[in-house]
Amino acid sequence: MGTDKEKTVKKTSIGGQALIEGVLMKGPTKTAIAIRTQEGEIQIEDFGGAPLKEKYKILGVPFIRGVAGFIESMAQGYKALMRSAELSGMDLAEGEEELSGFEKWLFKVCGDKLFNIIMAIAMVLGLALSFFLFFWLPTIAFRGIDYLCGGALTQSGLTVYQSIFEGVLKMIIFTVYLWFCSRLKDIRRVFEYHGAEHKSIFCYEKGLELTVENVKAQSRFHPRCGTSFMILMLVIGIIVGMFVPSMKGIAFGTILRALSKIALLPVVMALGYELLKLSGRHDNIFTRIIAAPGMWMQRLTTNEPDESQIECAIASLNAVIPENKEADNW
Repeated sequence: MGTDKEKTVKKTSIGGQALIEGVLMKGPTKTAIAIRTQEGEIQIEDFGGAPLKEKYKILGVPFIRGVAGFIESMAQGYKALMRSAELSGMDLAEGEEELSGFEKWLFKVCGDKLFNIIMAIAMVLGLALSFFLFFWLPTIAFRGIDYLCGGALTQSGLTVYQSIFEGVLKMIIFTVYLWFCSRLKDIRRVFEYHGAEHKSIFCYEKGLELTVENVKAQSRFHPRCGTSFMILMLVIGIIVGMFVPSMKGIAFGTILRALSKIALLPVVMALGYELLKLSGRHDNIFTRIIAAPGMWMQRLTTNEPDESQIECAIASLNAVIPENKEADNW
């Protein structure tokens, strides 16, 4: 049986994402999902070929690859999430008799597409809420404190105070949001699949046979997790924010600063990806410091999986392991 103390023998490029009752795994040459259906069976589906950077070499250039990979992962992840909802039996038709007249009318007009429409609307609203919470609210809060201080903070001409304040507030909001999500029953189950994904990749990296027992023994905290990437982006955002001037005007100024930080997101993504890649490749004091905040935050975004969830992760991972092991190079 494998243990967490065993030495990693391979640094894989394979990464994954937790889905509804399943796991997506993205390998160097193909992507696959494994979903537990209502009948209790695991359904595996091919979900695309090699990453776009393999087709368009420029997308694999350092600092460009981070932005390209993030956009590709978001698009593919959303599509996989919708498919997992369908395969797992999350159907709006269930409980239709409990729907209101208006809801029944919507279901009749939109049919099977209603769930996708609702998810699309939720995504738009989620993006709007994210803009408010992570870009506009921190700036408004700082300007409020600066006003109470008689403008002493902005009059100093230094934006370092504002950037640090906004960054810390973002981390607090992000942590509270993840904690709240971790308390929800359905999300908690997705986080269990997230843990299964990490454990299976660790097992593969240690050169162990992909069995339930071997996977179960691994850690659920992995340095290449998307959670770690988000934390790195928040930290880097503090540094980048120091170069964004504090705009005048409570309303227009705060919105303009927020939009300026959004415009700099590609820079933040690029730097965050390169640091994440560095921490995934090497194990030393520097990379452990880089990975530490994200590893800690994974205590909220991953849970210990059961055997059925581990089986899904193993099935998805086996589907993307390349025959040519040399092609799998992180």
